[in-house]
Amino acid sequence: MKAFEKLFLSNKAWAKEKTLLRPNYFKELAKDQKPEFLWIGCSDSRVPAEEITGAEPGDIFVHRNVANLVLQSDLNLLSVIQYAVENLQVKHVIICGHYGCGGVRAALSRQDFDLLNKWIYFIKEAYHMNEAEFAGLDDAQVFRRMVEINVIEQVKRLSRMAVIQKAWSKRQAPTLHGCVFSLDDGLLRQHTELGPESPMADIFRFQLAPS
Repeated sequence: MKAFEKLFLSNKAWAKEKTLLRPNYFKELAKDQKPEFLWIGCSDSRVPAEEITGAEPGDIFVHRNVANLVLQSDLNLLSVIQYAVENLQVKHVIICGHYGCGGVRAALSRQDFDLLNKWIYFIKEAYHMNEAEFAGLDDAQVFRRMVEINVIEQVKRLSRMAVIQKAWSKRQAPTLHGCVFSLDDGLLRQHTELGPESPMADIFRFQLAPS
């Protein structure tokens, strides 16, 4: 049996199990989605949002990319954020990195990765801005810390978006969380949290019209 065919068999088994436990499961699921969370995670196949959080379909609105970056030039990401914040009105946005991230590892090297160079450049910038922090650390410790710093920097970037600040002004949500998943023990740990009252440099704060 081909690997692709196994996916369909697993899907049938999953659907059967769901309907056995809750006969109306898919009818209810098809009605609407009202997720409380937007998850911006890494594309790494070992870090599926629903699996590691024990969430059900409909609980989390998900976007994933290499190294869980928040870039103003990524129209796909920007569309996801706007829809989740303005239409779905999510209460929380989680940016989730993971130790052992290949994107961060690539950024810390001096290897030429062709097109990927443009993407991981922003991780290199974060490394440069925080380089003093790495004094006395070995390569493994720097790698681990950079995964954490990358998440923290992406949360900051997210907080500087007008769509987030408008939501904060209008409904005091969403709260932004920066978390890291450990493949060693399967646990999520939060490294930063920002909300409407969090400090921000004036240059990044928009002057919003009264809602």
